[in-house]
Amino acid sequence: MIGWLMGKFYGEDSLLSVAFYFLSMLIGGYALFRKGLLNLTRLRFDMYTLMTIAVLGAAFIGEWGEGATVVILFAISEALGTYSMNRARQSIRELMDVAPKQALVRREGKEFLIPVDEVQIGDIMIVKPGQKLAMDGVVVKGSSSINQAPITGESIPVTKNVGDQVYAGTINEEGLLEVKVTKRDEDTTIAKIIHLVEEAQAEKAPSQTFVDRFAKIYTPAILIAGFLVAVVPPLLFQADWNDWIYRGLALLVVGCPCALVISTPVSIVTAIGNAARNGVLIKSGIHLEEAGALSVVAFDKTGTLTRGVPVVTDFIPLISDKEKEFLSIAATIEKHSQHPLASAILRKAEEEAVPIREVEDFFSLTGKGVRAKINGIYYYMGSPGLFEELLPAGIPDQTKKRMLDLQQQGKTVMALGTDSEMLALIAAADDVRENSKEVIRRLHELGIKKTVMLTGDNRATAEAIGKQLGIGEVQAERLPQDKFEYIKQLRSDGSKVAMVGDGVNDAPALAASTVGIAMGGACADSALETADIVLMADDLGKLPFTMQLSRKALQIIKQNITFSLAIKTVALLLIGPGWLTLWMAVFADMGATLIVTLNGLRLLKVKD
Repeated sequence: MIGWLMGKFYGEDSLLSVAFYFLSMLIGGYALFRKGLLNLTRLRFDMYTLMTIAVLGAAFIGEWGEGATVVILFAISEALGTYSMNRARQSIRELMDVAPKQALVRREGKEFLIPVDEVQIGDIMIVKPGQKLAMDGVVVKGSSSINQAPITGESIPVTKNVGDQVYAGTINEEGLLEVKVTKRDEDTTIAKIIHLVEEAQAEKAPSQTFVDRFAKIYTPAILIAGFLVAVVPPLLFQADWNDWIYRGLALLVVGCPCALVISTPVSIVTAIGNAARNGVLIKSGIHLEEAGALSVVAFDKTGTLTRGVPVVTDFIPLISDKEKEFLSIAATIEKHSQHPLASAILRKAEEEAVPIREVEDFFSLTGKGVRAKINGIYYYMGSPGLFEELLPAGIPDQTKKRMLDLQQQGKTVMALGTDSEMLALIAAADDVRENSKEVIRRLHELGIKKTVMLTGDNRATAEAIGKQLGIGEVQAERLPQDKFEYIKQLRSDGSKVAMVGDGVNDAPALAASTVGIAMGGACADSALETADIVLMADDLGKLPFTMQLSRKALQIIKQNITFSLAIKTVALLLIGPGWLTLWMAVFADMGATLIVTLNGLRLLKVKD
């Protein structure tokens, strides 16, 4: 500004004006020149090289004011770029601040407040109501509700009792807890998340790799073009040297690929940061872009579309007004049983508040069911096949029909009875997640062409659940190897396929898919390792948000690259008639950089 004022008072070429312009270029462009000149000596051509040549060239032909303006505008552009990337990476700093730096620990009967890096595995950590947990561990005393939103994105607090796992960075809302530390500070779930998100933000996505490759060819080409524009017209057509050197320098400035270079990373960093804040861990820009192009989503059933916990859906007494009595007998028998559905019957009995009786004799009938003596009477509980053998006349036709109806609904049917009659039918099913149907509907709305359920369960159960949820295709009775082969088959026509599972027993299918998505990463370290994307809460509802964010990121990356190249083309066309000045060239480049950056930051607004 002082240089410009001196020019107004004493003339553009006055010593005072030039001196202040020179000082301005030196102060504002020190970092630029240092990088640019170093790159020149190494024959490495990038935006710093182009800008350095342009500024020094402007000074050489006496355009001191333009050179100083170029430096100022470039410095502003760099500052805006740095600010934007810092804003995009804010989610990492927020994650780092989630866990406290100190923990209250009890050792040898005394309590100490010590830094987290001094806490040892096995220490007892005391967490008061309202405090954040400093370390991962297991509750050994107390009960409380824990807000796990910083780790999993869950909005509803989770009740934790003795024996339950808790995580660093979560908030103790109610009771006093004593927690036995199970992991060191650097191994906690939040530390792993931070590390993985940092790696993901640093890793280059396919579009960014393309831009980098393009820039390596494009930048030297611009340098050569600028040189030819500067020297060919004066040498061959006796044009004015100053005029055409100026145009050559303008070409270097407008050709500077700032906007193009920043267009992809700012979008990737913003999207991955936003996902992490919402409890979704995307492990690299590659997987973010791949998720944005998905056309098929395959689901495991148990633990993904369903909760993986069986519940009693129907308890049907075959003798009227005996429901409570028969449920009490069934629960009494199942209390001694190892059958997978025993816990479901016991939960049902607890809900109905029926008493558990004394068992006088208990015997397991391998593969069929159990027999127990209660109040002097032998009762049997097991599969329908058991009662076909027990009852002299077999199962009555009407009861068979009721059982078949339940089985066709995808339910597992057991029966309670004696050796002379059946007393009750019990139907149980793996409880479908309440949001599974809505998730499938939203995925189809987002443009997913095909949804598939892959399960080892029997066909009747699988098809009943598939129909209930609106799944496009059901593949039942599939072993892990069969799932792996089927995913490969889906991909054989070039389709982009996601596999959603628990990250452990679905590992082969997750590995075979374009994008492997694991459920409940906060509970399983293996999920953090095996999957490309991890839904940290055990919440399928995060899947549509992840797809929406990925598709929006892909859309914005394409917009940014197209816009960056288009504005370069328009500006280059203005050089021919001599309409483009140096400062206009930088302003156009800075404007493009700012626009693509702000466009990338729009990904922060994508909500769950």
